[in-house]
Amino acid sequence: MSSPLDPLSNSLTLQTIQSIEKLNLPIMQKHHLRILVHCLAILNSISSDNNFFSDQEYLLKQWCNNESRKFNDQKFSDLLYEQLALTAKKLNLFSQKIGKDIKDLDIEDLVILVEEGTETHLN
Repeated sequence: MSSPLDPLSNSLTLQTIQSIEKLNLPIMQKHHLRILVHCLAILNSISSDNNFFSDQEYLLKQWCNNESRKFNDQKFSDLLYEQLALTAKKLNLFSQKIGKDIKDLDIEDLVILVEEGTETHLN
């Protein structure tokens, strides 16, 4: 079993990347989708139990601090934490909206989220 703080345990697989590339989406939506899939993998990897938000803030901050050590940059850690926390909130709200547990979200769900985001910006 991989460590929840191991950055390689939440990498996108080649299969996932290829399945995203095959989707009939504009390039920016594919990019957004890859980012969401990666963020979801990170959030799932740091979640230690079935209650996604039980210790999420602490675990997320710890993971970001661990990542920033590679660059010796606390500003990077703060920014990474801020962005992942916002993404976690967005994914949580979306999962509630569609009646799924956040850990059960899949690419098809995230495609809907990406497409809804585009529609919101166009209206």
